[in-house]
Amino acid sequence: MVGYDPEAKCVSSAEAAAAGSASGLVTRVLVSPLDVLKIRFQLQIEQLSSRNPTAKYHSILQAVQCILREEGLGAFWKGHVPAQFLSVGYGAVQFMAFESLTELVHNVTSYSARGSLVHLVCGGLAACTATVTVQPVDTLRTRFAAQGEPKIYPSLRHAVVTMYRTEGPWTFYRGLTPTLIAIFPYAGLQFFFYNILQQFSEWGIPAGGKKGGNIKNLVCGSCAGIISKTLTYPLDVVKKRLQVGGFEHARAAFGQVRTYKGFLDCMRQIMREEGPGGFFKGLSPSLLKAALSTGLIFFWYELFCSLLCALKSPDSTGRKEG
Repeated sequence: MVGYDPEAKCVSSAEAAAAGSASGLVTRVLVSPLDVLKIRFQLQIEQLSSRNPTAKYHSILQAVQCILREEGLGAFWKGHVPAQFLSVGYGAVQFMAFESLTELVHNVTSYSARGSLVHLVCGGLAACTATVTVQPVDTLRTRFAAQGEPKIYPSLRHAVVTMYRTEGPWTFYRGLTPTLIAIFPYAGLQFFFYNILQQFSEWGIPAGGKKGGNIKNLVCGSCAGIISKTLTYPLDVVKKRLQVGGFEHARAAFGQVRTYKGFLDCMRQIMREEGPGGFFKGLSPSLLKAALSTGLIFFWYELFCSLLCALKSPDSTGRKEG
């Protein structure tokens, strides 16, 4: 199971980082198209409806057809290189920090490292650590996914140099405040609900029906992702709007553009112009992505950790199954 387990500990912090990187890499390849759709929806000022003639995107199917027609299949992997750096780096730091924090709790406090509340707090802190580490790459990924044709940034190097020269070094940390505000509860709730669902499955599934541990990890992770994403989604929309600040000229072909002075100003403008629904634009592809990505992250992480345990001790069962 994810997190420190004093009775079945066979994965070091470095191995947790390796497993987290590998799980992030594989998952990113599979969910990138949904991520592009989510970002396009979040950045659209106009209502996501076919009744609005000025709206570029109306629905998931219409957006897929539009992007395919205008930009080709490769558009669904726009920003994939910085996104992979993001996933690999984030996965490594997050799981290494989470394993270390739960072990610290076990060693210096009276709390159980397997407790759901411990996973809530440690998961949130681990995600904040990972977020600060990879925020510049996340900003680059958002810029690449947001641009249409012709491209403003033809390459990753060009994007880094141009952004640094024209906007300064702090542009790579645009949207950090709402990101940190959102990521603590989001990631914390992911680990919290994953832990609860795993415990519930162990209680609800008879001993003879626990063979499909990998599928159980996938299902529990997917459900945890859906719940946590829904609860924290408005902050993700604000983050994306702030990350494309200074990039408005590249968004002109997609419809209206806005300039935001900061976190609170962005929230006020969205509420005033788009209503409460504006904070949930792109929720459908985001929930699909959350279900797939969170389920796959936990699935691959548990699987890679189990493989590492098996390699270290072939005769041992290693980590307890999910």
